Amino acid sequence: MNLRDRIDALVALGDYLKENDQQLQTLVSATYHQNRWFTEENIYKAINAVSSHFLQKELLENWISSYSFPENNDTKTVGLILAGNIPLVGFHDLLCVFLAGHQSKIKLSEKDKLLLPHFVRILENEFPEIADYFNFVERLEGFDAVIATGSNNSARYFEAYFGKYPNIIRRNRNAVAILNGTETFEQLRALGNDVFQYFGLGCRNVSKLYLPKEFEFKSLLEAFHEFNEIVLHDKYKNNFDYNYTLLILNKIPYKANGCILMTEDESLQSRIAQLHFEYYDNVEDLKAKVHSKMEDIQCIVGEAAIPGLDLIPFGKAQSPSLADYADGVDVMEFLLKLPANEKLIHKN
Repeated sequence: MNLRDRIDALVALGDYLKENDQQLQTLVSATYHQNRWFTEENIYKAINAVSSHFLQKELLENWISSYSFPENNDTKTVGLILAGNIPLVGFHDLLCVFLAGHQSKIKLSEKDKLLLPHFVRILENEFPEIADYFNFVERLEGFDAVIATGSNNSARYFEAYFGKYPNIIRRNRNAVAILNGTETFEQLRALGNDVFQYFGLGCRNVSKLYLPKEFEFKSLLEAFHEFNEIVLHDKYKNNFDYNYTLLILNKIPYKANGCILMTEDESLQSRIAQLHFEYYDNVEDLKAKVHSKMEDIQCIVGEAAIPGLDLIPFGKAQSPSLADYADGVDVMEFLLKLPANEKLIHKN
């Protein structure tokens, strides 16, 4: 398949996903029963995001126009180790490998094993030659390069196993939000989407707030209370109750509204149902705090322009475009340069 054929196939997949046929509905339900963090509502959010932001012809063509695709591609086999923290989180990597003209060997997460193989089967029905591009495996072997996503602990194993190959190895990252105290209720509610969507399990979910001294929490807690139905999910509620108990027993000061626990903490990573915050004195102090943790930050959300920081509007953290690469590493460039690279290692 040439590049044009591959784009047409992806567009056809996007059209299929919009139809939401019985097969897809059945697999969405089965995925939820396999992993109850993946509610049907959240799975459909992920599917809609993929079809709307990744599989539109104009968006695909605009995105790839900034790259130089060789006419005679030296096809490589790329091993993909996909995460399973939120539905379809590995789809962008799969898409990049396919568009670059390489074959992929895919190690799925146990938490999300049904949807991607179904997408590939749908494509094969219309484009039989696509079968050469995708191979789902239980163990990676016989590859030329690797893209692996996991925790900080698993990343150390990835480096040991795959360090001699061209690779992209991703570790834990989190999104943060910057507030200045002048935000409207609607802006704060939009921020709630960045905090609560996918139960806060995504690397683009906001796990920490940077707040000015003397910040007034009342409006923020009221805006976040708009998401209080999240505690009806038993797994989230269990985490909320457990963490609430720990805070009380350890006499840690907190702010709560029935669906989120907020504690002052310098760490970027917060537990499920918790949100960290840290105060800053002025803009320069804020920038110093953020820059000191940039290697652990996936993206930054906020409304007020701050020189030197790239901000995403509130509510848009979980709506990445095709060019919004995880960890800021250009996957497409990495893939297109593979034939010329003996070794290309990215370490965060």
